[in-house]
Amino acid sequence: MAKNRLVLGGNVDRLGLAQGMEALIKMDDAMPTGSSSMNEIEISKIEVNSNNPRTEFDEEKLNELAESIRAHGIIVPITLRKISDDKYQIISGERRYRASKIAGLVTIPAYIRDVNNEKDIEEMALIENIQRADLNAIEIALSFQNLTEKYNQTQEELSKKVGKKRETISNYLRLLKLPANVQVALKNKTLDMGHARALLAINDPVKQLEVFDLIVKEKLSVRAVEEIAHQWKNGEESGKKQSKQKKKNDEMSEDYEALRSKLSSYFNKEIQFKANNRGKGTITIPFANTEELEELMAIFDKMK
Repeated sequence: MAKNRLVLGGNVDRLGLAQGMEALIKMDDAMPTGSSSMNEIEISKIEVNSNNPRTEFDEEKLNELAESIRAHGIIVPITLRKISDDKYQIISGERRYRASKIAGLVTIPAYIRDVNNEKDIEEMALIENIQRADLNAIEIALSFQNLTEKYNQTQEELSKKVGKKRETISNYLRLLKLPANVQVALKNKTLDMGHARALLAINDPVKQLEVFDLIVKEKLSVRAVEEIAHQWKNGEESGKKQSKQKKKNDEMSEDYEALRSKLSSYFNKEIQFKANNRGKGTITIPFANTEELEELMAIFDKMK
């Protein structure tokens, strides 16, 4: 049986091909050190990688890709590593591998990377998928989380490896703090990153779900969600300020009442005590006649 070949012809989109090859070159530049070679590998000798950041594959799109492969062949080779004499594991390109099986290919063009470090393999798979925009936001976030936690990498280190700003990585990781329903919508791409970032400005999960329901029902714009988040934040801060002031006033009232009680006991009179929330006020000591005033004056004289 004749081997399947890499075919560049027919109705291939030349711009798309150039962009695909450019992405591949960029990916190779970003990869850890390790030699590679180009080969035609039998599909039966290839196995998938359980650590692939892509976890879901759309059947309809896989079938569409299979039809394209039947017509044009594999445009961009997949990337493998050799794990035994007759066995290879996918580093990147599982979608093309699956579609090639559907298309009935016996062999597939592949780059064989000389790399055995699990961390490097996961980084390579993540880099290629991000650069090809194949992953949804939650898959990217989970991959970043896995690399930071499993291999004890800082966000700064990961930033240099995958070519993303540290702030971008941080924003992806924050998505994992959103309620499950919101994460599912991001995963299914029924909610975009703009809406998700706006929801992150709200620290209350219950309120996040309320706003998420509004986004779905009323098709709110990102700007509208940002405005809701802004209003919520201002309201929360105002509520905290009022609560703090009330607590302060309550504490001041207790202190003033204690002082009033002591003064009343000391002078043997019902002392009147008034104070505002800034601590300014008056203490009034009543007296009924001249004799009581003289008694008060005598007490003050003793205080000198």
